[in-house]
Amino acid sequence: MVSCDMKTNNSQSAFFGKKILIGVSGSIAAYKVPELIRLFVKNGAEVKVILTKDAVNFVTPLTLSTVSRNDVILDFVDKTHVTWNNHVDLALWADVFLIAPVTANTISKMVSGACDNMLLATFLSAKCPVFCAPAMDRDMYLHRSTSKNLTILKKRGTYVFEVDKGELASGLHGLGRMRDINLLFLEMEKFFLESMPLFGKKILITAGPTYEKIDPVRFIGNFSSGKMGCELAKKAAYYGASVDLVLGPSSQVVDHPFITIHNIESADEMFSMCNSKFKDCDIAIFAAAVSDFKPKEFNQKKIKQKSIVISTKANKDIISSLSSRKKNQFVVGFALETHEEEKNAIYKLQKKNMDLIILNSLQDKEACFGTDTNKVKIIDKDLSIKEYPLMQKSKLAGIILDEILFKKQYYSSIKERVK
Repeated sequence: MVSCDMKTNNSQSAFFGKKILIGVSGSIAAYKVPELIRLFVKNGAEVKVILTKDAVNFVTPLTLSTVSRNDVILDFVDKTHVTWNNHVDLALWADVFLIAPVTANTISKMVSGACDNMLLATFLSAKCPVFCAPAMDRDMYLHRSTSKNLTILKKRGTYVFEVDKGELASGLHGLGRMRDINLLFLEMEKFFLESMPLFGKKILITAGPTYEKIDPVRFIGNFSSGKMGCELAKKAAYYGASVDLVLGPSSQVVDHPFITIHNIESADEMFSMCNSKFKDCDIAIFAAAVSDFKPKEFNQKKIKQKSIVISTKANKDIISSLSSRKKNQFVVGFALETHEEEKNAIYKLQKKNMDLIILNSLQDKEACFGTDTNKVKIIDKDLSIKEYPLMQKSKLAGIILDEILFKKQYYSSIKERVK
């Protein structure tokens, strides 16, 4: 069992970046909620809290606000700031809604559809997964009406935690204690992990430019910022994948516990790192703008001439080299073109044995190097082309990964049918 006083390994946290809404109803078990919130926050989640009026008798809004680092919501109208708390916005904000503790009274109202407080209104508006952790006296929990209500909630899709057995506030001993918060935390973590579309998958992603040194102060390179590749890495991690991000010289900051960053400079360094990671990956996305050539010779001292001729030689073709020995890996490349765009992209797709290629054009000024937006065409190996309008790279990353997941599953099903 994980203790709340132990430092949780953030590198294995499924809560990183998740938005957790917690509803607290009027049970003495509410005193346990601050520790649960602290555990969620420590593992990278953002937490907001709704309190019923009765819950205030057991835990203070100040305590919950302090540990959650957000204002606590008590009613439809915030009289202090004279603002309306929108229960619909709250429900849409949350990745998951946890009601803990949930009393017999609140359970009954959830089943009947009663809506006389902010917690219930948000529950009725929630489209995200809803969890509830009952807490009440033994006889209340064992009463047929409570059992029936809990059964109804489960049938409607609400995840109901089992209660624990032990000493109760009434002095009785038996079932009715709210689920131990450490076990509750672990069960929710398991839910998040298993619901992620890329859970258990390893993804290799390249991003940014490569620099090919001419002398100690000069290099051959390009204007790639690495933004698109980094957004793909962040989205893949959000989907639950373990990501190896091979990142060329870039100012992009990527901080996610599921992402391991491998900083490189040259194309040879990128090839070496990709070569070591490719055999174990499920999906490889080559978004980096790799220099096609490098100087034949590196000058150890700064070149003093005002005019020089640089002789070059080709760099290794990273995608071709790795794709030639792929087994079950799904390989995705990028093509930035200036003319005959689709023709050139399809040629690369087929020549380099890729499963998918993302085409963008230097003709689109807002979809070039260094921008936050991109406009692409996605071409698969059946030469099906999907065109997308200009959008934020963060949004496009999700579209690309969804397309990869769909095509990977589609091609796998064809292989199975052929067998």
